[in-house]
Amino acid sequence: MKKSAALPIALICLGVVWFLKSTALLPNTTTLLSVLLAAAGCLLFIMDGLNKSTLVNCPLLIYAGLAIYLHDNQAVQLSHLLSLGMVLMGLLMLLARSNRIPERSLRWRSLPDNQDRS
Repeated sequence: MKKSAALPIALICLGVVWFLKSTALLPNTTTLLSVLLAAAGCLLFIMDGLNKSTLVNCPLLIYAGLAIYLHDNQAVQLSHLLSLGMVLMGLLMLLARSNRIPERSLRWRSLPDNQDRS
């Protein structure tokens, strides 16, 4: 019986992060967070396609990453970013109500084995 690979993988990940941080190749935490949020929004859209859920979630994840970056690096006031985010969320929620936007697909939902996928 093979042992779990979790400890070696965790050691490799921590070692890589420590190396990148000590050589100043890793960006600061807020820049890294903003890039990860924007990348998560793009990846979610690629994986799930256009539907009512991704029409709202993906742009908001990208906007959250942009807002964190602008607040940290460009000194944009948080109240401006939050109010603009609320307007964006409201507009996206209104757009998602359209009948032209499909519902969320059943691709990622797991069904019991005895049910038919049709």
